[in-house]
Amino acid sequence: MQEFDEIVDRRATWSSKWQKYAGRDVLPFWVADMDFRAPGFVRAAIAERVTHGVLGYTETPPELTNAVVDWCDAQFGWRVAHDSIVWNAGVVGGFNMACRAVGRPGDQVLMNVPVYYPFLSAPAHAEREALEVRLTLDRARWIVDVDALAHAVTPRTRLYLFCNPQNPTGRVYDRDELVAIARFCERHDLLICSDEIHCSLILDRERKHVPIASLSEDIAARTITLFAPSKTYNTPGLPCAFAVIPDAALRRRFVAARLGLVPGIGALAYAAALAAYNDASDWLPRLLTYLAGNRDRLEATVAALDGIAMTHVEGTYLGWIDARRLRVPSLAAHFETHGLGLSDGAQFHGPGFVRFNFGCPRATLDRGLERLANAVRAAPK
Repeated sequence: MQEFDEIVDRRATWSSKWQKYAGRDVLPFWVADMDFRAPGFVRAAIAERVTHGVLGYTETPPELTNAVVDWCDAQFGWRVAHDSIVWNAGVVGGFNMACRAVGRPGDQVLMNVPVYYPFLSAPAHAEREALEVRLTLDRARWIVDVDALAHAVTPRTRLYLFCNPQNPTGRVYDRDELVAIARFCERHDLLICSDEIHCSLILDRERKHVPIASLSEDIAARTITLFAPSKTYNTPGLPCAFAVIPDAALRRRFVAARLGLVPGIGALAYAAALAAYNDASDWLPRLLTYLAGNRDRLEATVAALDGIAMTHVEGTYLGWIDARRLRVPSLAAHFETHGLGLSDGAQFHGPGFVRFNFGCPRATLDRGLERLANAVRAAPK
């Protein structure tokens, strides 16, 4: 695990994560990128492409599409057609394109909150209305309340934006939950756009990611599924993503919606993605073991503190901490005064919570956990 213990100095690399607190004694645990180097085989693929020296406009490598088809089969037992894959410069662009492709201006886009904050603005970008339904905390697990969805849906609702594994709560929905959501969408004739970018970051060994589109051909026909290697292999600065859209008519609308708005994917991003989807090493299993250890450290620290709580993180490297008992004017500002940079839950439409990114070397995490404890103890309850 030495490569994950290594502290890589990112302060002079234009890092968004670290630049936010430049010149201040604040450790950043906010934006969702990890402080680990990308794996050696990804860096080698990028270096080989740089050595070639020409970094011009690039077509999607056919071998990358082949690798993705094989990856879907090997990971999920889901056989997708080559022509169902649409390459895109990022997952965020993908669900913005989905909002444009489904329905018409004035229609509604249904989603659960709290959720990754670009979900919240995507409907308005497409002149649609966001329809928010809160996740329910049931026996220490965040769940989708299908009855609440049914109560909220209207004749103008056309699209359900879904996030699995869920950001920021760290839930990995099981098959029964997915079936209930899929049946709800069928009953109300909703199309689905499912952000599954964290699908390879499952921390509990007994859990398995199931793409909602893999449940049946009927569900696949109404679903846009979004994937990218960037969270798993820590390459968010090289945007490269893809959508799986089995229905040809829906796929044409998606492609038409992005014309003139979405840039192409660069040669280095394609090289990194190809290396990632051909990965047959033990790097990812070792990363998951390390992240699970970090998760356990965070959960144990939170459990020992009076005033905050969190649910178990099944997937992702993000902890969703309930700090509603802390009587402070601003949660983010309070933690920053104690040297800790967290994401304010209000940004995800989860006020009173903070999100903690534990994708970092253990020594950095332990410093952060000490500051977390000091901040909680200093706050009135």
